[in-house]
Amino acid sequence: MTYRPPSPYAPSRRRPSLRTRLRPSRRRPRLTRRGRLALVLGVLVAVAAGVTLPLLLTRDESPVEQPRAFLVPEGWRAGQVYTAVDRALGLSRGTARTTATASATALPLPAAAGGNPEGYLFPATYPVLDATTPEELLRFMVDTAGKRFGTARIAEGARAHGMSVYETVIAASIVQAEADNPEDMAKVARVVHNRLARGMALQMDSTLNYALGRSTVDTSREDTRLRSPYNTYARKGLPPTPIGNPGDQAMDAVVRPADGDWLYFVTVAPGDTRFTADYAVHRANVAEFNANRGAEKG
Repeated sequence: MTYRPPSPYAPSRRRPSLRTRLRPSRRRPRLTRRGRLALVLGVLVAVAAGVTLPLLLTRDESPVEQPRAFLVPEGWRAGQVYTAVDRALGLSRGTARTTATASATALPLPAAAGGNPEGYLFPATYPVLDATTPEELLRFMVDTAGKRFGTARIAEGARAHGMSVYETVIAASIVQAEADNPEDMAKVARVVHNRLARGMALQMDSTLNYALGRSTVDTSREDTRLRSPYNTYARKGLPPTPIGNPGDQAMDAVVRPADGDWLYFVTVAPGDTRFTADYAVHRANVAEFNANRGAEKG
């Protein structure tokens, strides 16, 4: 049901903590309309735009190690984040994943997450130092998610739609994966709400892709028969966990979706996503999408 063309992404002894290595700046950041900047551990992190600003020092302070920028793009799955963390910190493959799921790490996740960080590795640009450990970096991400998702606005918006905050994160992860562009997010969120309200299966390709560990716009009938709790063609309701790590725009879309009666959507071509409540119209749109895909492959 939810076809869209692919979008490129870049997959790409105790140490002192970040807190002891970086001193908070005494300057106050000027928040921009776009920015939503967070002053965290002495480094300004542009969590919405994915831009790290330089460390600010007062005149009487000695220079400290300049942090390197570590970017987590919106929509990345936990597996992608773990791989990137290992590379950024020069660790053997699988170290970050093991750290994230170790009982000793105890990341500050909500109880509903059951210890699974998926959805709470908040997309932003983070500072990385030579002494940074995977636990510190992962905890930084989860702490940031807790602050972004723990606002009264998110809680109230979730309740207004009969959801918990964790369910809102799940829905936002689907919106993040399905929307062709940020402008479509509120409409995709409305489709999710409308289908849930009617007891319809969500039928989202993104959840199948998550179960199969892939990213594609081509879904076969065989795929829709997959025995998995993430198969939203065969199972009604939300999947059991987020399918990626959503950003602020996706969360905002879920708590404040667009107004509309849409039940279907398909991205016929880049920048051309069509929403409708009429199944016959949707089938015609899907046929146009398939024709476009056939031309691309030919």
